Amino acid sequence: MARLTLEQVSRRFPGVRGRAPTQAIEPIDFAVEDHDFIAILGPSGCGKSTLLRIVAGLDQPTSGQVRVDGAPVTGPGPDRGMVFQSYTLFPWLDVKRNICFGLREKGLPAAEQERIADAFIRRVGLTGFEHHLPRMLSGGMQQRTALARALANDPKVLLLDEPFGALDTQTRTLMQELLLSIWEVERKTVLFVTHDIDEAIFMANRVMVMTARPGRIKAVVDIALPRPRHYNVKTEPAFVALKARLTDEIRAESIRAVEMEAAGAHVRKRGEVVRPRH
Repeated sequence: MARLTLEQVSRRFPGVRGRAPTQAIEPIDFAVEDHDFIAILGPSGCGKSTLLRIVAGLDQPTSGQVRVDGAPVTGPGPDRGMVFQSYTLFPWLDVKRNICFGLREKGLPAAEQERIADAFIRRVGLTGFEHHLPRMLSGGMQQRTALARALANDPKVLLLDEPFGALDTQTRTLMQELLLSIWEVERKTVLFVTHDIDEAIFMANRVMVMTARPGRIKAVVDIALPRPRHYNVKTEPAFVALKARLTDEIRAESIRAVEMEAAGAHVRKRGEVVRPRH
């Protein structure tokens, strides 16, 4: 049995101000095996983040069903850990208390919370910053805290929505390497949304490419690069070939998205009522 399955999952948003409803995602069928690392790529507005929120239980599909280990997802749960682009840390809690938050909610004894939090603080390189508030940390350190908080709860599936998108290039690269080093040990099942093609290839076992809205699966590309991966792999011919293929896939969808938006704007303009001037 796959760890995570999507069965005819779609999402349709109601129209606003008299406009027609928006079909964000067309029915999607997809299975993610245990320990797999899937990156999701697609043009802006294709429904990547919406799909991830549905898997997290933060949004409900219009049709279809998400299952984790065969059990239907009906809302958020500790079997899924979520890391967002914004750090979403509790500003009034220090690093250790942020990491302990989910453990406390699960009712673990205080000593066990401390042991687990201390272990993840070491693993993400935050030793010495345990009692710092989020506002005292750099962006990279805040995201390391958010990652540690998600992993400390021992979820079956780790969901990451552009987690490094707000970081500078050097910090982003180091965070990619940190996450991969943790994944090599933890082997969590991962869904990773990104706009960055290099990041998707470097991180994932498979890359799922989505079409322009309404989003559907256009292609699933296997990333047969050896692990563990070093950043130098990004200059190797196999990596460059994968990047060229995925760039073509995304570029075609991005062009189509622009063309559809232009066509929609033209239709809306034609439908406007011209009011006489007084």
